[in-house]
Amino acid sequence: MSEESLLEFPCSFPVKMMGRNTAEFRDTVRVLVEKHTGPMNDEAINDAVSRNGNFVSITITVIALSQQQLDDIYRDLSSHDDVLMAL
Repeated sequence: MSEESLLEFPCSFPVKMMGRNTAEFRDTVRVLVEKHTGPMNDEAINDAVSRNGNFVSITITVIALSQQQLDDIYRDLSSHDDVLMAL
């Protein structure tokens, strides 16, 4: 039995991740996502810094082509040491 997704592909899908507020973290998550999507426009990337400035939440809106692509993105993000959380 094949798994069915509630999403219809292709679709716009926000991928949210959190980590320390550093330029390296921002670069790392962009590279991890672009590995699966190709180059992203800066407009597709939004961030919010925590109140004390120690952490950042980054949302990258991707054009998802398949559930497998999303699973691969989340797998790479979740396994990276700098990514504290991926939603």
